[in-house]
Amino acid sequence: MRQLSIGVLLIAVLLGSALVFAQQQNPATPPATPPAAAAEQEKPQQSGTKFITTVNLVDVLFTVLDRRNKLVASLEKQDFQVFDDNVLQDIRYFSKQSDLPLRIGMLLDTSNSIRDRLKFEQDAANNFLFSVLRPRKDEAFVMTFDDEPQVIQNFTNDTGALRDQILRTRSGGGTAVYDAIYEACEKELSHPPRPPGDQPDVVRRVMILISDGEDNLSTHTRSEAIEMAQRTSVVIYSISTSTQWITIEEPNKEHSGNRKYHLTEGDQILKSVAEETGGRVFFPYHVDDLDQSFQDIGEELRNQYSLAYNPTNHALDGRYHKIRVDTPEHKGYQVRARRGYYARTNATIPAPAGSVK
Repeated sequence: MRQLSIGVLLIAVLLGSALVFAQQQNPATPPATPPAAAAEQEKPQQSGTKFITTVNLVDVLFTVLDRRNKLVASLEKQDFQVFDDNVLQDIRYFSKQSDLPLRIGMLLDTSNSIRDRLKFEQDAANNFLFSVLRPRKDEAFVMTFDDEPQVIQNFTNDTGALRDQILRTRSGGGTAVYDAIYEACEKELSHPPRPPGDQPDVVRRVMILISDGEDNLSTHTRSEAIEMAQRTSVVIYSISTSTQWITIEEPNKEHSGNRKYHLTEGDQILKSVAEETGGRVFFPYHVDDLDQSFQDIGEELRNQYSLAYNPTNHALDGRYHKIRVDTPEHKGYQVRARRGYYARTNATIPAPAGSVK
């Protein structure tokens, strides 16, 4: 009996050891996890909910000019500060971007109000394209607007085709400036043709808006047009066709040249949409006055800085946030960048390029 008891005890010990070994190799319950992590793992099994992490990143594209309005392209990350609603932010990403392909939207006002300046518009548009557009690298489209916007030439790098369509434009009807800006950004510049081959899918989106700025038919507001441009990272350069309040100085005087000494309401609109998106506005009298300006624009677009940050004061409230980029060690420098962005209101809706991501 004593030997039998010892045998039974030995068998029990062996079976217990085998059971412990099996649990170690194939545990019946998962290892302990932190409560938050466990909740994230269990909820999808219970409700089928798909969890999406929103990366809150604001991109800012900008150029820097010195006191003489000459391009500054030699600065580094430590030379800049970025503020979101006057709150200093940490710059997470920084790069110098040069010689990128351009995607240009040429918007021509063909309403009745510019009838006397249509030839000026046509010449200005063609001069810009022939000055800036590079074959096999840059592309542009042409949109006219009077009562409503209309694309008359799709994206192409054929300057001859662009020129021919521009020269066929005729004036008549009302003016829908804001609708043209909105539609050009939303439908054309939000998804422009990508570069050929294996080049990175990075392009510069720019709009050349030639108009008197006097809107009387748009269904979109000015703020909606500016917001769409900001969301799609479009920089707007405005050229006013208005010759009111321009003084023509004598060529032998110092600082000679045409100067606008009073802005019309339309001029103020053109100035607003340009500056809010990081561009510039021009008030020429003759087309020749724009020659140097076009060269400067082309140089700016090919020599820019880019930074990105996660705003510390972010909330999904759709509110407008002001952006300011400074060069604290270079007080005389001017930074040209978009002035703000609209926060998203729903994290489940994809953000267009150039907005909070």
